[in-house]
This record gives sequence, structure tokens and C-alpha cells, in this order.
Amino acid sequence: MRPLTEAETRVVFEKLGRYIGENIQLLVDRPDGTYCFRLHRDRVYYLSEKLLKVAASVPRESLVALGTCFGKFTKTQKFRLSVTALDFLAPYAKYKVWVKPGSEQSFLYGNHVLKSGLGRITENTAQYQGVVVYSMADVPLGFGVAAKSTQECRKVDPMAIVVFHQADVGEYVRREDTLT
Repeated sequence: MRPLTEAETRVVFEKLGRYIGENIQLLVDRPDGTYCFRLHRDRVYYLSEKLLKVAASVPRESLVALGTCFGKFTKTQKFRLSVTALDFLAPYAKYKVWVKPGSEQSFLYGNHVLKSGLGRITENTAQYQGVVVYSMADVPLGFGVAAKSTQECRKVDPMAIVVFHQADVGEYVRREDTLT
């Protein structure tokens, strides 16, 4: 377990910035204490400084995980955001997409969101902008990347993809052995 290097921090914050913008500061300086990001076995964890002090007494080889896994670095040093970060991204999301009840299950199986399943979308969402996907009952289901801007979504055909799937809460069941 070690602090992120400057390059790693930049990559992680750029990825988080796609979804929550300037609200990254709210993740670090919270009312209930100061939180930080740490790297352990190519995975980035988000934890409080209190937990960090307690974890310092555990040998590195014995430590499996600590805090919440936000994602992992690939072999090519790209950062992949994990669905376990959804609970922290959803309250601060700048751009949101709501899917119709009939399309929730399709999204939770790992499929993209089609125009026919789109319930609402935040105004001024740009193309390739990170979005958090919600059900119509405001339950966060996952996140993805907008394939079309808000303006383009209005005039596209019903079978066109409007949100590319990145991660969803269905991964807890599908990939429970690899999520830590």
C-alpha cells in the first residue's frame, strides 16, 4: 500500500473528472474527515486517514484490501473505474441519464442504453462525456459514456446507442470473484 505517484494521481483524477467534474475536492475533504487514495496491487483504494493509520500496522503481504476499491490500473497504465466507486460518484455526478424500467434489466446485463430505453438525460451533456445511469426511481445503476449529445438524442432513431456501457451493479453478481 503506497500513495499514488503524481502521474497516477493525474490519471485517476482525469477519469474521475469525466464523471464528477470539480467535485473531486468533495471526495477528499469530507465533513466526516479527510480521505485519500492509495495503491495496492494495481488497485486504487479510497479510504479515510483514520483507517490508513490502522492499516499501517498490517504487513503488506497480509493485506488483501482496504477501504473502497475505485478501480485498477491495467498493464498499459490506463485506469479502469470499477462499479464499487458508484456509491461515491452518484451523489456528485454532473451528467445523469435515466433509463426506462424496460431497459434497466438490459443495462444491468451489460448492454448499452438505446434511445428507446432513454427516459431522461441531463441538459447540455456533451458527446463522450461520462454519465451516471439511474433508474426512473433515482437509483444509481451504473455509469457509462454518452454516445450522443443531448441535442443529438432528440433527433436520433430509437435503435441508436445513446450511452456506452462502462459498469453496472449487475457486475456484483457476474464478476464477484474479481471485485475486491
